[in-house]
Amino acid sequence: MRSFAGPVAIGGICGLAWAAGLRGFMAQVAMESHVSWYGTFVQILLPGIVTGMLLGWAEYIRRTGGRRRWRWLSLAPLAFPIFIVASPEVIGDLFKGQFPFTGGIGGGALALPLFGMAGGYALSGRGPKWARALASLLALASIPAWALSASQVNSDLALTTPRGAWVALLFWSAIATLAIGCAIPHRPLEWGGGTSAGSTGHPEGQPAADATAG
Repeated sequence: MRSFAGPVAIGGICGLAWAAGLRGFMAQVAMESHVSWYGTFVQILLPGIVTGMLLGWAEYIRRTGGRRRWRWLSLAPLAFPIFIVASPEVIGDLFKGQFPFTGGIGGGALALPLFGMAGGYALSGRGPKWARALASLLALASIPAWALSASQVNSDLALTTPRGAWVALLFWSAIATLAIGCAIPHRPLEWGGGTSAGSTGHPEGQPAADATAG
């Protein structure tokens, strides 16, 4: 139990710290940033904790030989758009025919997970080279995208200013950190302290499909 609780707890703490940093980035970007209990704690910090715990769980599974479909945990950052869609305001907008990810917190809740998941797959070294190359292009697209749009979002965020350079580094490092976390479910399995990827054997008593499926 402790070996399971450790990675999950550490993942949750890291996810909370990451989401809190993301909220700080949003405060710099928004012209008028308002901190609310629901918007900040439920729509940003809580999905950060959930994402971190799921990736911590993935690390525990990876160290203990894998489970069926465990690699689907690489989609953990989708907790952010799920929590956005599940909010009462967005549900009301959906009934009015409005798309929820058109800007602000909604757009970021969709874009950042995509950048992170793509980067995680690219870093993993797993899968076809062409697929990892495309994932790399998607993840790296965040660099020129922010560099070109930052000054349009807020003139104070131009990369030629100290504040703009700091905010850009905060944004890019957040994506890189998320990508490293998202690479966990793609990494080789371990069993008894060894790495099982590339070997023909499988953990004793565990079918090959269970160890590699997903």
